[in-house]
Amino acid sequence: MIEIFAPSDIARARSTGAVVGSILRELRDRATVGVNLLSIDEWTRELIAASGARSCYVDYAPSFGTGPFGHYICTAVNDAVLHGMPHDYTLVDGDLLTLDLAVIKDGMAADAAISFIVGRSRPAGSVALIDATERALAAGIDAARPGNRIGDISHAIGTVLFDAGYSINVEFGGHGIGTVMHGDPHVANAGRPGRGFTLRPGLLLALEPWVMEDTDVLVTDDDGWTLRSSTGCRTAHTEHTIAITDGAAEILTASS
Repeated sequence: MIEIFAPSDIARARSTGAVVGSILRELRDRATVGVNLLSIDEWTRELIAASGARSCYVDYAPSFGTGPFGHYICTAVNDAVLHGMPHDYTLVDGDLLTLDLAVIKDGMAADAAISFIVGRSRPAGSVALIDATERALAAGIDAARPGNRIGDISHAIGTVLFDAGYSINVEFGGHGIGTVMHGDPHVANAGRPGRGFTLRPGLLLALEPWVMEDTDVLVTDDDGWTLRSSTGCRTAHTEHTIAITDGAAEILTASS
């Protein structure tokens, strides 16, 4: 079911989005060379508790994972791109790290992800991956206006990623969000314009372009959750929760 929310609901979602953005910003500052992924997970637990929010991940057990997830944040390094389960790994200079966080507060959820390079190294391919996902997200948000359709968002995202030279996996993508983390509609990262649900004020969406450097095929780790590129190539993933308004979309997780 697609949920359409009242202004009072959007206000609560805005507050939740600020929590997600603030936590991701702090974690990015802390995620330096020598930090263990399990430490990031523990910091996330502490920050969520301090905010008065609740994790969307700990008890999450969908059909595509071996659940429950059991952690507070997704940490994906290098060839991992989605649902990265924190484990005993220490970050090194040049790692491409994605942090994906969703929480719920006062009955409304928000979801965002950031990809960045740890340390001082700046591998050109990794920089290009991150840049493409960020530009694709901006294009998708720009297309998220009342009267447009879900396909217009998908087409805008896909055009940027295809033009950057990447192939696109459409199995996982953006989604509706609100009283639950994952809801309808699905927002693929490629699609035909003018198709799908018509956007209207009060709709909340989590848009999340992600790409792999030289493939569109995923493989699942032995942990039953972490999705990696089938070739071992690097990946990137960027996400914001947005609200459809009477004009331009509002980014609710902007501080990330």
